Amino acid sequence: MTLHEILSIYDRLQEVMREAWHRDLPFEELLFDRWERARSLGFGEDTSIYHNSYVYGNVKVGKNTWIGPFTLLDGGGGLTIGDFCSISAGVQIYTHDSVKWAVSGSKMPYEKAPVIIHDCCHIGANSVIAKGVEIGPHSIVGAESFVRKTVPPYTIVSGVPARVVGEVCVDLATGKYTLSIAESRHEPQT
Repeated sequence: MTLHEILSIYDRLQEVMREAWHRDLPFEELLFDRWERARSLGFGEDTSIYHNSYVYGNVKVGKNTWIGPFTLLDGGGGLTIGDFCSISAGVQIYTHDSVKWAVSGSKMPYEKAPVIIHDCCHIGANSVIAKGVEIGPHSIVGAESFVRKTVPPYTIVSGVPARVVGEVCVDLATGKYTLSIAESRHEPQT
């Protein structure tokens, strides 16, 4: 295949993407199907993961979950992500660290602990989730947060380090979800 033929394919794929979705994507994202990649990784039905996302180790993902571009999913210590989750662009989830290994000159091992993100969670762009964290169902992590402690169900956390800033409220009569965010809360994340 010549360079001219490759560029012609790229132009056709780009035109289709722009017309159908009003998007301009890198060539690799035009070539590879996000849903097929998720299926090949054993993720749940209707889950998608971008081609430029990194996946290491034991990673389990439920159905109808979106994993955005430029994400890192470290399953070296075990990572589980539930159904109907949104893992935004640039999110990094770690299940291990090499801190003690490095400062001890390799005399201590890497530390590992599983991460669990339950159903119906949103992890905001460029957030980092540390090893051993559990994020309860229906919770939100604000963009650019560092989560190092467990997040209770129906909780909104944000910041570095992440702190509780609100809650996800459900009207049982109507099934409607609303977000209650405090203007100024200084309590540490629970």
